[in-house]
Amino acid sequence: MNKNYIIRKNEEIAFIVSKGKKTVSKFYIIYNIESDTTYNKYCVSVSKKLGKAHIRNKMKRRIKDILMKNKMELKRKYVIILRKEALTASYKELELNLINQIKGENK
Repeated sequence: MNKNYIIRKNEEIAFIVSKGKKTVSKFYIIYNIESDTTYNKYCVSVSKKLGKAHIRNKMKRRIKDILMKNKMELKRKYVIILRKEALTASYKELELNLINQIKGENK
């Protein structure tokens, strides 16, 4: 994932979580807010409760790969938090659920 697409600052993440629109699904909790950029920006968060570092990193890589394969120019900032059910889901299930959730909330 290109560094331009990543949100890293804690203040920015906290702002999106507090002021953004929240949607919940089986695998994700997604907060989003309008952005002034011409592309989407993302933050993927996985709690330490979900497993060891290699498992959390694997899940983050999967989500980032899904987002890059399915680029959507919606001019929004997203904070994506994984839920425990995402650990047992297949890649295809994660992809379908994430893309449908992002497209569904922007109608």
